[in-house]
Amino acid sequence: MSERRPLILVTNDDGITAGGIAALVEVAREFGDVLVVAPDSPQSAQGHAITISIPVFVRESEALGDNIEAYECSGTPVDCVKLAKSVLLNGRTPDLCLSGINHGSNAAINILYSGTLSAAMEASLEGIPSIGFSFLNYRADADFSVCLPYVRRLVDFVLTNGMTEGSLFNVNIPDLPAEQIKGLRVCRQAEARWVEEYTRAEDPRGRPYYWLTGRFVNEDTRTDTDAYALENGYVSLVPSLHDLTNLRALDNLQAIEASLQPQGTPATTSAPSKKQQLEQF
Repeated sequence: MSERRPLILVTNDDGITAGGIAALVEVAREFGDVLVVAPDSPQSAQGHAITISIPVFVRESEALGDNIEAYECSGTPVDCVKLAKSVLLNGRTPDLCLSGINHGSNAAINILYSGTLSAAMEASLEGIPSIGFSFLNYRADADFSVCLPYVRRLVDFVLTNGMTEGSLFNVNIPDLPAEQIKGLRVCRQAEARWVEEYTRAEDPRGRPYYWLTGRFVNEDTRTDTDAYALENGYVSLVPSLHDLTNLRALDNLQAIEASLQPQGTPATTSAPSKKQQLEQF
């Protein structure tokens, strides 16, 4: 009996015809059986949006070749993962989810807006080891070959070792020739931000509209961040979580919890036990 090949779910936010997803599928096929579920049109900056007010349509696609099981979806990247899990996988659980390869950076604060990373995060919420890949090149004809050695190495690593801490990697690859990339660094997420600006204009009927522009500002001077790694010629890998709890503030706020109660609220004598916490659910 032949050994079962890993099942790899592949998705993205640039759409099923994007060059980045074809590059990702090329590597995924080397390691296992591949199922592709991706948007039928670009869905960048959709974040973790899901479609609830209109139907979502799914149909088989030959965009990646006749020998690839692929579907295109009218919804968001997260819709793609949800439909894969609930409908298209027929009860199978992927061993790995790959999202990308995205056109442009998803480092630092971009992870909150990214459809690429949100799709991978959705899979990770189901306990599926997931990796989102992004290439700092926005051109439609981008050459993704420089990314493939890093994709290949990380896919092999995760399928062999799993993810012992969490289940989501955010990987960004600088737009440099292969010989100028210095390697890979495991980093923290930089505390950078976007400064937005809106350009105002009018349509032919005189109605005003606004077009979002902006600039990326990184004032984080630490040398162990993804932004620093990318600026200095390294691929960045950030182990990421969906838990947005501010652990630095948690202990201090818990210590003054009593002072935060509205007047007349019964005083809390002690924190609930683990058993009491479990009984609440």
